[in-house]
Amino acid sequence: MNRAGGPIGYFVHHQGRGHAERAAAIANELARDRGVVLFCARTDIFPELSSNVEIKQIPSLFEAEAEGGEQIEAELPDTLHCAPLGWSSISMAVASITGWFAKADPALFITDVSAELGQLARIASVPHIAVLQHGDRNDAGHIASYRGAVGLLAPYAAELEQPDRPAWMRERTIYAPGVGVDCSQIKDRETARARLGLDPELDLVVVVGGGGGTGLPSAPLTLGARAEPASEWVTLGKIQTEWHETAPSNLRHLGWVENPEDWISAADRLVSSCGNTTVHMIAAAGKSWVVVPEWRYFAEQLRKAAALDAAGAAAMARQWPASAADWQRLWAAASAIDPENQRALVQHDAAKTAASEINGVIDRIWQKMRSRPVVVEVAES
Repeated sequence: MNRAGGPIGYFVHHQGRGHAERAAAIANELARDRGVVLFCARTDIFPELSSNVEIKQIPSLFEAEAEGGEQIEAELPDTLHCAPLGWSSISMAVASITGWFAKADPALFITDVSAELGQLARIASVPHIAVLQHGDRNDAGHIASYRGAVGLLAPYAAELEQPDRPAWMRERTIYAPGVGVDCSQIKDRETARARLGLDPELDLVVVVGGGGGTGLPSAPLTLGARAEPASEWVTLGKIQTEWHETAPSNLRHLGWVENPEDWISAADRLVSSCGNTTVHMIAAAGKSWVVVPEWRYFAEQLRKAAALDAAGAAAMARQWPASAADWQRLWAAASAIDPENQRALVQHDAAKTAASEINGVIDRIWQKMRSRPVVVEVAES
């Protein structure tokens, strides 16, 4: 079989929205030419998929259900991050993937994200593309996965690349700014306010929390809202409250809403964490914007916030403002942002471009491999 025409496997992490959204967008484009199989611990997190895209549910690589979280005590090598011993769920997940490798003869495997599965694909002799995220990922585990990959896929603009990424990584990176994020519903301020029934003259601050964290802390928001009694502050997403808060009347918590794009469009100013979906929807809107990174492994959101600040797209707060003066300093910085710097970070045909680049990688790596090597069975003596 010509493996260049084989299917593509795609591992998708099940936390948050970003992994599934961008995987679905890219898979749907890739499925125009070949079959795509998504491997994920959840099947209910994906947008609509092409008929040529299949989902195979696998046990979670990160949560032990049957074992109750217990594991065999043993040293963890530097090249691994999450590899507990004694979890049958991981054994079954790996068997599902490697079994598919053996049967499907894939052209490529994409991971979004798992350094361990990237290394597994290399060991199994399957070409691998790793989805690249922000963060301090120069450790042995990430570098082993990146070095062993035939390409890297960054779901953000090249302008947001970290300055410490080496040249060899940049050279093999496909940049797909905002891939999988539907920004088509971002409208002009007046249209959005008419939809929401808001006063056109109201000064509106919208605070957006992502889906992968523990929630927005409302105490710092009370300080910002109280300092601006003529403005209205609205939060979207989960909220964490504290007993000592004295919430002003101009701060409203809406929780999860079905139309966050309307509120983002209607806002005069925005505050957000640095999740993939949130960042690109706000960038597409072009607003005065303050980013406050949430805790993530490898300082992912912290490094992304710094990149947004360096690119002149957002004003970064390393921690939530602790006083009204902190808010004033951030808003002064945010007011100087050019909205065009933000909008330039979103590419509306990013999935199509990414799929084309991925197919180009497949053609390049397999052009000298017209068929699998012949396996000669040696009879036992």
